[in-house]
Amino acid sequence: MTDPAGDREPFQRYRSIIDDWQAFQAALKRPLPTCIWVNPRKTTPSELEHHFNAQGIGFEPIPWRPGAYRLIDVAHPGSRLAYLAGLYQIQEEVSMLPVALMDLQCGQRVFDACAAPGSKTTEIAAALGPTGTLIANDRNFRRMRPLARSLDRLGLTNTAVMVEDATNLSGDIGTFDRLLADVPCSCEGTSRKNMDARTATTDDFGRLNTIQRAILKRCLELARPNARVVYSTCTYAPEENEVIVDDILDEFGESWQLIPARPEGFAASPGLIEWRGQHFDSQLEHALRVYPHHRDSGGFFVAVFQRRCP
Repeated sequence: MTDPAGDREPFQRYRSIIDDWQAFQAALKRPLPTCIWVNPRKTTPSELEHHFNAQGIGFEPIPWRPGAYRLIDVAHPGSRLAYLAGLYQIQEEVSMLPVALMDLQCGQRVFDACAAPGSKTTEIAAALGPTGTLIANDRNFRRMRPLARSLDRLGLTNTAVMVEDATNLSGDIGTFDRLLADVPCSCEGTSRKNMDARTATTDDFGRLNTIQRAILKRCLELARPNARVVYSTCTYAPEENEVIVDDILDEFGESWQLIPARPEGFAASPGLIEWRGQHFDSQLEHALRVYPHHRDSGGFFVAVFQRRCP
């Protein structure tokens, strides 16, 4: 991927839609904070806080996400005994948004369409508890291996793993109460941890949005009455975000609507309703755009589909 504006200021094509360009550019140059969430199957937030204090590990709670923390100046958090024992999972803060917006309840049947490498999958499994059922899918067998190891380390036994193409899933897997379409994308929002991530090309967008649209459409088709489907990417590109959601609303708008993606206490921007002369459904204002300067995080996009009542 290449940045048409060059390396001086990445992502120039988005300058008109970012609220504070200088703050955005400054955030891109800072290291990404390390965040974790407490595994409720093995411990509690208060117990983990006590452990951190005893070990001299600095931390601060993430206000909008109970049981999650930013670690302060902690080297190698993935090699510590508490991590290896499954007491916590490392996950970027914005990556926690989709699961927080799924409204998970005990006993639900949930589908994760693009699960690998599995941070959101383990978060879903931990939130569901022993009475819920999660099917975690990805088309790449090798990328599913880390997920299987994470489930084992965290002691999560409510998850079945499958390897299929999410754009063409068989109806034999049944229907679901909640579905997550965290689709493959250009990953522009990960540039703080992956300096190779830069603005994608037109060819990239054309290849990706065909896949993204097909995955989201299949998830809606597998949803039960009163279901919720969360669509998310880690990119800034409207071609992968609002364009996809707008197309799906055109096709499924009689049955589905967008509901506000607004976790209390999380600062972000609404979705776009216009981009370079292209106008989108006004419901896109309910979507969520996260830029790195909002929460000292990566970039992210989330839209939440709720099935309309009959």
